[in-house]
Amino acid sequence: MPIPSEIQALIDRLNQELNETEQEATEGLTLTRQNLSRFPDNAILIQFFASFSNLLMFVEIYRRRVQATVEELEETDVPFDIIQEAGEDLATILGQVLEAKINANRLKSRLENR
Repeated sequence: MPIPSEIQALIDRLNQELNETEQEATEGLTLTRQNLSRFPDNAILIQFFASFSNLLMFVEIYRRRVQATVEELEETDVPFDIIQEAGEDLATILGQVLEAKINANRLKSRLENR
C-alpha cells in the first residue's frame, strides 16, 4: 500500500530536519574538539562535547524510528487507525527534532561567538 501523501511529506520533512540537525551537531562537535585541544579541562567545553554527542545519538535513534514507521506503513492492508497513529507519532517526532535542531544551533552559535 502506498504511503498517504500527507504522511510522506511529513517523512520527507523529518528526514530533512534530521539531516540538518546532524550537520549542526557535527559542526559543533568539530568546533568543540578544536577548543578542547587548547583547553582540555574546560568544563563548559566538556558539556558541549557531551551535548553534541547526545544530539548525534538522538538523530540516529529518530532515524531508526522513522524508518520503522515507514516499513510499517509499507505493509499491505494497513488499517486506517494505524496510519493515523503513525501520522501522529511522526508529527510528535518532528516537534522533538525541531527542538533538538534549535538546541544544536544555539550551542554551535555560542561556540562560534567565543
